[in-house]
Amino acid sequence: MDRRTLIQSALVGGAVGIGAGLATARIAGPEQAAGPARQQATRAGGPLKRLKMVTSWPKNLPGLGESAERVSQLVNAMSGGELEIRVYAAGEMVGAFEVFDAVSSGAADLYHSADYYWGGKSAAYPFFTAVPFGLAAAEHMAWIDWGGGQKLWDELSGQFGIVPMQAANTGHQMAGWFKREINSLDDFRGLKMRIPGLGGEVIRALGGAAVQMPGGEIYGALQSGLIDATEWVGPWNDFFLGFYREAPLYYGPGFHEPGASLAVGVNRKAWEGLSTEHQAIIRAACATSNHMSVGEFTFQNSAYLKILREQHNVQVRSFPKDVWARAGEAAKDILAKTGSGDGLAKRIYQSFTAFRKSADGWAAVSDAPYLPLRALGE
Repeated sequence: MDRRTLIQSALVGGAVGIGAGLATARIAGPEQAAGPARQQATRAGGPLKRLKMVTSWPKNLPGLGESAERVSQLVNAMSGGELEIRVYAAGEMVGAFEVFDAVSSGAADLYHSADYYWGGKSAAYPFFTAVPFGLAAAEHMAWIDWGGGQKLWDELSGQFGIVPMQAANTGHQMAGWFKREINSLDDFRGLKMRIPGLGGEVIRALGGAAVQMPGGEIYGALQSGLIDATEWVGPWNDFFLGFYREAPLYYGPGFHEPGASLAVGVNRKAWEGLSTEHQAIIRAACATSNHMSVGEFTFQNSAYLKILREQHNVQVRSFPKDVWARAGEAAKDILAKTGSGDGLAKRIYQSFTAFRKSADGWAAVSDAPYLPLRALGE
């Protein structure tokens, strides 16, 4: 094999090793992460490429924000300092919901966000983050990587001059934080909830009002009474945003995001201006971050759920059966309507639902029956 082929075939393995090192310590700055190789490149005149990554996350937010930093550090380290990505938190360069346009226009080079925020660009975008009653994390990764999802995603984002890739996955999310009990479907009437994507459409079908706002604005909205409830991610991320202080009833599991995939989108012209090796490095960094995040969220959510329960008296509740039944009916109608649009949206919907049906067959004889029985061996 020639040098280029060798580099590309070795990148993923090398990225995992570097990623494992990053996971053992707090997220460091680019200088510390890249080490002597980067310092040498800097002394030789600096990196060959400096790229700007804008994100939808509050600065230094565990999980989401750190996933963006991890991609940056992996790219910087694997390139030996030839590529340097500077990460901007929401509001530092553009607003949380402005990152797509910034990258599409070339004002920024990359974004780290959740693609369901771009439902106004195309109704099909939520399928590449999460949809109600959709795919779990491993299933979503399977559809994207092996079931044709990536090709469809490339086609969708290519219309906006963006190259998309998976960069993290939160795993199954909680239903959210509520100020009042949900004892029946009637309790959703008039309820104001922060929830984006197609999950918000389901809340409207239940009789509530869905509000979309950046993560950094949610606590103030709960505190002021602007909203009565909010979803975010899970115990780990939610703890650091302090929602339990304003809405102490924690409902789960969530039906809206069973495995939420976060994305890196790269400006097409910036992407084409990179060497093949540097493109491969960015892909490997995103793939490594995506892989690491599934274990990280599982580990941290387990720890922080215990903290919330034992140290902050958080009450974990489940929605009643009538809520689940109506939510399932609404989700089915909403997804079908979403997939009845233009040709590409329809093809995305058909691909997604076909794989979900196939995944149901495997889940029915694997995870679904196993998890309730696992306690028998404890």
